[in-house]
Amino acid sequence: MKVLLGLSGGVDSAIAAYLLQKQGVDVTCCFMRNWDSYANNDILGNPDIMEGVCPQEQDYLDAKAVADHLGLELLRVDFIKEYWDQVFTTFLKEYEKGRTPNPDILCNKYIKFDAFFDFAMKNGFDMVATGHYASNETIDGYTYLTRAHDQNKDQTYFLCQVPEHAIAKTIFPLGNIDKPQVRQIARELDLESVMTKKDSTGICFIGERNFREFLTNYLPSKEGKIVDVDTGKVLGQHIGVLYYTIGQRKGLNITHDKGPWFVVGKDVQKNILFVCHHTHKHWLDSDEAVIRHINWIVKDKKDIPARLTCKFRYRQPDQDVELEWIDSTTVRLRYPQNIPGVTIGQEAVLYDGNKCLGGGVIDNVYQNGNDLNEMIRKTAEQRMHDE
Repeated sequence: MKVLLGLSGGVDSAIAAYLLQKQGVDVTCCFMRNWDSYANNDILGNPDIMEGVCPQEQDYLDAKAVADHLGLELLRVDFIKEYWDQVFTTFLKEYEKGRTPNPDILCNKYIKFDAFFDFAMKNGFDMVATGHYASNETIDGYTYLTRAHDQNKDQTYFLCQVPEHAIAKTIFPLGNIDKPQVRQIARELDLESVMTKKDSTGICFIGERNFREFLTNYLPSKEGKIVDVDTGKVLGQHIGVLYYTIGQRKGLNITHDKGPWFVVGKDVQKNILFVCHHTHKHWLDSDEAVIRHINWIVKDKKDIPARLTCKFRYRQPDQDVELEWIDSTTVRLRYPQNIPGVTIGQEAVLYDGNKCLGGGVIDNVYQNGNDLNEMIRKTAEQRMHDE
Protein backbone atom coordinates (compact mmCIF):
# COMPACT_ATOMS: atom_id res chain seq x y z
CA MET A 1 0.00 0.00 0.00
CA LYS A 2 1.41 3.35 -1.09
CA VAL A 3 0.63 6.28 1.22
CA LEU A 4 1.23 9.99 0.68
CA LEU A 5 1.63 11.83 3.98
CA GLY A 6 1.27 15.59 4.36
CA LEU A 7 4.48 16.66 6.11
CA SER A 8 4.07 20.22 7.42
CA GLY A 9 7.33 20.89 9.21
CA GLY A 10 5.70 20.35 12.61
CA VAL A 11 6.19 17.60 15.16
CA ASP A 12 2.79 15.90 14.70
CA SER A 13 3.13 15.07 11.01
CA ALA A 14 6.79 14.12 11.58
CA ILE A 15 5.84 11.45 14.11
CA ALA A 16 2.92 10.36 11.93
CA ALA A 17 5.48 9.67 9.17
CA TYR A 18 7.71 7.74 11.57
CA LEU A 19 4.83 5.60 12.88
CA LEU A 20 3.77 4.66 9.34
CA GLN A 21 7.36 3.82 8.43
CA LYS A 22 7.69 1.71 11.57
CA GLN A 23 4.59 -0.26 10.52
CA GLY A 24 6.25 -1.10 7.21
CA VAL A 25 4.03 1.17 5.11
CA ASP A 26 5.41 2.44 1.79
CA VAL A 27 5.20 6.12 2.76
CA THR A 28 6.15 9.19 0.73
CA CYS A 29 6.06 12.64 2.30
CA CYS A 30 4.67 15.77 0.67
CA PHE A 31 5.03 19.41 1.70
CA MET A 32 2.23 21.75 0.66
CA ARG A 33 2.94 25.42 -0.04
CA ASN A 34 -0.34 27.30 -0.05
CA TRP A 35 0.48 30.95 0.64
CA ASP A 36 2.75 33.54 -0.95
CA SER A 37 2.91 36.69 1.20
CA TYR A 38 4.23 38.96 -1.55
CA ALA A 39 1.90 37.72 -4.29
CA ASN A 40 -1.07 37.89 -1.90
CA ASN A 41 -0.29 41.39 -0.55
CA ASP A 42 0.19 40.00 2.95
CA ILE A 43 2.10 43.03 4.27
CA LEU A 44 0.32 44.71 7.19
CA GLY A 45 0.18 42.61 10.34
CA ASN A 46 2.87 40.25 9.03
CA PRO A 47 5.73 40.17 11.57
CA ASP A 48 7.99 38.11 9.28
CA ILE A 49 7.65 40.05 6.03
CA MET A 50 11.23 41.39 6.22
CA GLU A 51 12.84 38.14 7.39
CA GLY A 52 15.42 36.49 5.13
CA VAL A 53 13.60 33.14 5.32
CA CYS A 54 9.81 33.29 5.49
CA PRO A 55 8.01 30.93 7.93
CA GLN A 56 6.63 28.78 5.09
CA GLU A 57 10.12 28.23 3.71
CA GLN A 58 11.44 27.45 7.19
CA ASP A 59 8.65 24.89 7.58
CA TYR A 60 9.78 23.28 4.32
CA LEU A 61 13.38 23.13 5.55
CA ASP A 62 12.20 21.58 8.83
CA ALA A 63 10.10 19.04 6.93
CA LYS A 64 13.04 18.20 4.67
CA ALA A 65 15.26 17.66 7.72
CA VAL A 66 12.68 15.17 9.09
CA ALA A 67 12.33 13.34 5.77
CA ASP A 68 16.12 13.12 5.39
CA HIS A 69 16.51 11.88 8.97
CA LEU A 70 13.92 9.14 8.38
CA GLY A 71 15.20 8.33 4.90
CA LEU A 72 11.90 9.18 3.23
CA GLU A 73 11.23 10.89 -0.09
CA LEU A 74 9.79 14.40 0.16
CA LEU A 75 7.69 15.91 -2.63
CA ARG A 76 6.76 19.58 -2.76
CA VAL A 77 3.53 20.87 -4.29
CA ASP A 78 2.02 24.33 -4.58
CA PHE A 79 -1.69 24.92 -4.05
CA ILE A 80 -1.39 28.71 -3.78
CA LYS A 81 -4.09 29.40 -6.38
CA GLU A 82 -6.45 26.78 -4.94
CA TYR A 83 -5.99 28.20 -1.44
CA TRP A 84 -6.70 31.75 -2.61
CA ASP A 85 -9.68 30.83 -4.80
CA GLN A 86 -11.41 28.41 -2.46
CA VAL A 87 -10.24 29.05 1.10
CA PHE A 88 -9.18 32.67 1.39
CA THR A 89 -11.80 34.17 -0.94
CA THR A 90 -14.54 32.34 1.00
CA PHE A 91 -12.94 33.51 4.25
CA LEU A 92 -13.04 37.16 3.14
CA LYS A 93 -16.59 36.99 1.77
CA GLU A 94 -17.83 35.67 5.09
CA TYR A 95 -16.04 38.42 7.01
CA GLU A 96 -17.57 41.04 4.69
CA LYS A 97 -21.00 39.79 5.80
CA GLY A 98 -20.01 40.23 9.45
CA ARG A 99 -19.73 36.48 9.97
CA THR A 100 -16.87 34.55 11.56
CA PRO A 101 -15.64 31.64 9.39
CA ASN A 102 -13.19 28.94 10.43
CA PRO A 103 -10.17 28.88 8.08
CA ASP A 104 -8.90 25.53 9.40
CA ILE A 105 -12.15 23.81 8.42
CA LEU A 106 -12.09 25.48 4.98
CA CYS A 107 -8.46 24.44 4.54
CA ASN A 108 -9.19 20.79 5.32
CA LYS A 109 -12.21 20.80 3.01
CA TYR A 110 -10.62 22.44 -0.02
CA ILE A 111 -6.88 21.78 0.27
CA LYS A 112 -5.80 18.82 2.40
CA PHE A 113 -8.73 16.57 1.53
CA ASP A 114 -9.47 17.90 -1.95
CA ALA A 115 -6.48 19.34 -3.86
CA PHE A 116 -3.88 17.31 -1.94
CA PHE A 117 -6.08 14.19 -1.88
CA ASP A 118 -6.67 14.40 -5.65
CA PHE A 119 -2.94 14.89 -6.23
CA ALA A 120 -2.27 11.68 -4.28
CA MET A 121 -4.89 9.64 -6.12
CA LYS A 122 -3.73 10.88 -9.55
CA ASN A 123 -0.14 9.97 -8.73
CA GLY A 124 -0.68 6.34 -7.86
CA PHE A 125 -1.11 6.46 -4.09
CA ASP A 126 -3.66 4.24 -2.39
CA MET A 127 -4.20 6.34 0.72
CA VAL A 128 -3.26 9.66 2.27
CA ALA A 129 -2.16 10.30 5.84
CA THR A 130 -2.02 13.38 8.06
CA GLY A 131 -0.84 14.37 11.53
CA HIS A 132 -4.35 15.15 12.77
CA TYR A 133 -5.44 13.85 16.15
CA ALA A 134 -8.42 11.88 14.88
CA SER A 135 -9.38 8.31 13.99
CA ASN A 136 -11.61 6.47 11.61
CA GLU A 137 -13.42 3.17 11.94
CA THR A 138 -15.01 0.96 9.31
CA ILE A 139 -18.33 -0.59 10.37
CA ASP A 140 -20.38 -2.71 7.94
CA GLY A 141 -18.35 -1.42 5.00
CA TYR A 142 -18.66 2.28 5.88
CA THR A 143 -15.80 4.35 7.30
CA TYR A 144 -16.80 6.76 10.06
CA LEU A 145 -14.75 9.66 11.42
CA THR A 146 -14.14 9.02 15.13
CA ARG A 147 -12.56 10.91 17.99
CA ALA A 148 -8.89 10.61 18.87
CA HIS A 149 -7.67 8.83 21.98
CA ASP A 150 -6.21 12.14 23.19
CA GLN A 151 -9.46 13.99 23.97
CA ASN A 152 -7.55 17.16 24.79
CA LYS A 153 -6.11 17.30 21.26
CA ASP A 154 -8.99 15.72 19.30
CA GLN A 155 -9.30 17.54 15.95
CA THR A 156 -12.40 15.94 14.47
CA TYR A 157 -14.06 19.37 14.83
CA PHE A 158 -11.78 20.68 12.06
CA LEU A 159 -12.44 17.62 9.85
CA CYS A 160 -16.23 17.87 9.84
CA GLN A 161 -16.40 19.11 6.21
CA VAL A 162 -14.12 16.41 4.79
CA PRO A 163 -16.02 14.26 2.23
CA GLU A 164 -16.77 10.69 3.23
CA HIS A 165 -14.78 9.17 0.34
CA ALA A 166 -11.64 10.95 1.60
CA ILE A 167 -12.22 9.83 5.20
CA ALA A 168 -12.33 6.25 3.90
CA LYS A 169 -8.91 6.62 2.25
CA THR A 170 -7.11 8.46 5.06
CA ILE A 171 -4.84 7.10 7.76
CA PHE A 172 -4.58 9.00 11.05
CA PRO A 173 -1.43 7.58 12.68
CA LEU A 174 -1.87 9.77 15.79
CA GLY A 175 -5.39 8.52 16.50
CA ASN A 176 -4.29 6.35 19.42
CA ILE A 177 -1.42 8.38 20.81
CA ASP A 178 -1.19 11.30 23.22
CA LYS A 179 0.60 14.56 22.50
CA PRO A 180 3.23 14.06 25.26
CA GLN A 181 4.13 10.71 23.64
CA VAL A 182 4.55 12.46 20.29
CA ARG A 183 7.01 14.92 21.82
CA GLN A 184 8.83 12.07 23.59
CA ILE A 185 9.24 10.04 20.37
CA ALA A 186 10.59 13.13 18.59
CA ARG A 187 13.20 13.55 21.31
CA GLU A 188 14.14 9.86 21.21
CA LEU A 189 14.59 10.08 17.43
CA ASP A 190 16.56 13.32 17.85
CA LEU A 191 14.43 15.12 15.29
CA GLU A 192 16.11 18.44 15.96
CA SER A 193 14.06 20.52 13.50
CA VAL A 194 10.73 19.73 15.17
CA MET A 195 11.19 18.18 18.62
CA THR A 196 11.07 21.52 20.47
CA LYS A 197 9.20 23.50 17.82
CA LYS A 198 6.03 25.06 19.19
CA ASP A 199 2.69 24.05 17.73
CA SER A 200 1.53 26.20 14.83
CA THR A 201 -1.17 28.74 15.62
CA GLY A 202 -2.80 31.51 13.63
CA ILE A 203 -4.44 31.12 10.24
CA CYS A 204 -4.08 27.74 8.53
CA PHE A 205 -1.03 27.81 6.19
CA ILE A 206 -0.63 31.57 6.68
CA GLY A 207 0.62 31.63 10.26
CA GLU A 208 0.86 34.16 13.07
CA ARG A 209 -0.57 37.56 12.21
CA ASN A 210 -1.83 40.66 13.95
CA PHE A 211 -5.30 39.71 12.81
CA ARG A 212 -6.87 43.16 12.57
CA GLU A 213 -3.93 44.60 10.67
CA PHE A 214 -3.82 41.53 8.45
CA LEU A 215 -7.49 41.95 7.48
CA THR A 216 -6.91 45.57 6.51
CA ASN A 217 -4.77 44.26 3.62
CA TYR A 218 -8.04 43.00 2.07
CA LEU A 219 -11.00 44.62 3.87
CA PRO A 220 -10.78 48.39 4.48
CA SER A 221 -11.28 49.48 8.08
CA LYS A 222 -14.11 51.89 8.81
CA GLU A 223 -14.61 53.39 12.23
CA GLY A 224 -18.04 53.41 13.81
CA LYS A 225 -19.99 53.48 17.07
CA ILE A 226 -19.85 50.97 19.90
CA VAL A 227 -23.33 50.94 21.47
CA ASP A 228 -24.59 49.43 24.73
CA VAL A 229 -27.57 47.29 23.72
CA ASP A 230 -29.36 47.93 27.04
CA THR A 231 -29.07 51.73 27.22
CA GLY A 232 -28.41 52.84 23.64
CA LYS A 233 -25.45 54.79 24.95
CA VAL A 234 -22.44 55.24 22.64
CA LEU A 235 -19.49 53.88 24.63
CA GLY A 236 -16.69 54.38 22.12
CA GLN A 237 -15.47 53.86 18.58
CA HIS A 238 -14.62 50.58 16.86
CA ILE A 239 -12.18 50.26 13.95
CA GLY A 240 -14.55 48.20 11.77
CA VAL A 241 -17.36 45.80 12.75
CA LEU A 242 -15.85 43.10 10.56
CA TYR A 243 -12.86 42.76 12.88
CA TYR A 244 -14.81 41.71 16.00
CA THR A 245 -16.33 38.40 17.03
CA ILE A 246 -19.35 37.60 19.17
CA GLY A 247 -18.32 37.12 22.79
CA GLN A 248 -15.13 39.17 22.41
CA ARG A 249 -14.23 41.25 25.46
CA LYS A 250 -10.67 42.39 24.79
CA GLY A 251 -9.60 45.17 22.46
CA LEU A 252 -12.81 47.21 22.72
CA ASN A 253 -11.06 50.23 24.28
CA ILE A 254 -14.09 51.26 26.31
CA THR A 255 -12.38 53.44 28.91
CA HIS A 256 -15.04 55.70 30.45
CA ASP A 257 -17.52 52.99 31.49
CA LYS A 258 -16.39 50.22 33.82
CA GLY A 259 -16.71 46.75 32.30
CA PRO A 260 -15.90 44.20 31.21
CA TRP A 261 -18.00 44.54 28.07
CA PHE A 262 -18.82 41.81 25.55
CA VAL A 263 -19.57 42.00 21.82
CA VAL A 264 -23.09 40.68 21.27
CA GLY A 265 -24.05 41.79 17.76
CA LYS A 266 -23.31 43.82 14.64
CA ASP A 267 -25.13 45.97 12.12
CA VAL A 268 -22.85 45.71 9.09
CA GLN A 269 -24.91 48.14 6.98
CA LYS A 270 -24.90 50.88 9.61
CA ASN A 271 -21.42 49.96 10.88
CA ILE A 272 -22.50 49.67 14.53
CA LEU A 273 -21.02 47.25 17.05
CA PHE A 274 -23.36 46.22 19.89
CA VAL A 275 -22.00 45.30 23.31
CA CYS A 276 -23.43 44.35 26.68
CA HIS A 277 -22.17 44.85 30.22
CA HIS A 278 -20.96 41.72 32.00
CA THR A 279 -24.01 41.94 34.27
CA HIS A 280 -26.27 41.51 31.19
CA LYS A 281 -24.57 38.56 29.50
CA HIS A 282 -27.94 36.97 28.71
CA TRP A 283 -27.62 38.74 25.33
CA LEU A 284 -25.02 36.08 24.45
CA ASP A 285 -27.41 33.20 25.18
CA SER A 286 -29.38 31.34 22.54
CA ASP A 287 -31.58 28.25 22.69
CA GLU A 288 -31.87 27.41 18.96
CA ALA A 289 -29.69 27.55 15.87
CA VAL A 290 -30.18 26.77 12.19
CA ILE A 291 -27.25 24.90 10.67
CA ARG A 292 -26.80 24.85 6.87
CA HIS A 293 -24.50 23.19 4.32
CA ILE A 294 -24.00 20.16 6.54
CA ASN A 295 -21.48 17.60 5.34
CA TRP A 296 -22.79 14.28 6.68
CA ILE A 297 -20.29 11.49 7.38
CA VAL A 298 -22.87 8.76 7.93
CA LYS A 299 -23.93 5.62 6.08
CA ASP A 300 -27.64 6.45 6.28
CA LYS A 301 -29.17 9.74 7.44
CA LYS A 302 -32.14 7.79 8.78
CA ASP A 303 -29.87 6.44 11.51
CA ILE A 304 -28.99 9.92 12.84
CA PRO A 305 -30.54 10.21 16.31
CA ALA A 306 -32.75 13.16 17.22
CA ARG A 307 -30.79 13.63 20.44
CA LEU A 308 -27.04 13.99 20.08
CA THR A 309 -24.21 16.27 21.11
CA CYS A 310 -22.66 19.26 19.39
CA LYS A 311 -19.60 21.47 19.58
CA PHE A 312 -20.29 25.04 18.49
CA ARG A 313 -16.58 25.85 18.77
CA TYR A 314 -13.35 23.92 19.16
CA ARG A 315 -12.53 22.72 22.70
CA GLN A 316 -16.06 23.44 23.86
CA PRO A 317 -17.43 20.58 26.00
CA ASP A 318 -20.07 18.53 24.21
CA GLN A 319 -23.48 20.22 24.32
CA ASP A 320 -26.73 18.23 24.39
CA VAL A 321 -28.97 19.19 21.44
CA GLU A 322 -32.17 18.03 19.79
CA LEU A 323 -32.17 17.85 16.00
CA GLU A 324 -35.06 18.77 13.73
CA TRP A 325 -34.69 18.27 9.96
CA ILE A 326 -35.34 21.21 7.60
CA ASP A 327 -33.87 19.55 4.50
CA SER A 328 -31.10 17.04 3.75
CA THR A 329 -28.27 19.49 4.55
CA THR A 330 -30.08 21.85 6.94
CA VAL A 331 -31.23 21.26 10.51
CA ARG A 332 -32.55 23.20 13.47
CA LEU A 333 -30.81 22.47 16.75
CA ARG A 334 -32.63 23.09 20.03
CA TYR A 335 -30.86 23.41 23.38
CA PRO A 336 -33.28 24.64 26.06
CA GLN A 337 -30.44 24.79 28.61
CA ASN A 338 -29.17 27.94 26.75
CA ILE A 339 -25.64 28.15 25.37
CA PRO A 340 -23.63 31.40 25.24
CA GLY A 341 -21.64 32.60 22.24
CA VAL A 342 -23.12 30.47 19.45
CA THR A 343 -21.80 32.55 16.56
CA ILE A 344 -23.11 32.92 13.01
CA GLY A 345 -20.54 31.79 10.43
CA GLN A 346 -18.78 29.37 12.73
CA GLU A 347 -19.22 25.60 12.56
CA ALA A 348 -21.56 23.35 14.50
CA VAL A 349 -20.11 19.83 14.62
CA LEU A 350 -22.36 16.92 15.55
CA TYR A 351 -21.44 13.77 17.47
CA ASP A 352 -23.08 10.49 18.37
CA GLY A 353 -20.85 9.20 21.12
CA ASN A 354 -17.40 8.66 19.63
CA LYS A 355 -18.53 9.21 16.04
CA CYS A 356 -18.31 12.61 14.37
CA LEU A 357 -21.39 12.74 12.14
CA GLY A 358 -20.26 15.87 10.27
CA GLY A 359 -20.90 19.57 10.60
CA GLY A 360 -22.28 22.68 8.99
CA VAL A 361 -22.27 26.47 9.20
CA ILE A 362 -24.25 28.25 11.91
CA ASP A 363 -26.62 30.36 9.81
CA ASN A 364 -28.85 31.90 12.46
CA VAL A 365 -29.34 31.84 16.22
CA TYR A 366 -32.50 32.37 18.24
CA GLN A 367 -33.62 33.23 21.76
CA ASN A 368 -37.18 32.35 22.76
CA GLY A 369 -38.17 32.06 19.09
CA ASN A 370 -36.68 35.43 18.11
CA ASP A 371 -33.76 36.03 15.75
CA LEU A 372 -31.11 37.00 18.32
CA ASN A 373 -29.07 39.41 16.20
CA GLU A 374 -32.22 41.12 14.92
CA MET A 375 -33.55 41.41 18.47
CA ILE A 376 -30.27 42.96 19.63
CA ARG A 377 -30.28 45.43 16.73
CA LYS A 378 -33.89 46.52 17.26
CA THR A 379 -33.51 46.82 21.03
CA ALA A 380 -30.36 48.93 20.69
CA GLU A 381 -31.93 51.17 18.03
CA GLN A 382 -34.97 51.78 20.24
CA ARG A 383 -32.74 52.63 23.21
CA MET A 384 -30.65 54.95 21.00
CA HIS A 385 -33.85 56.66 19.85
CA ASP A 386 -34.98 57.06 23.48
CA GLU A 387 -31.59 58.55 24.36
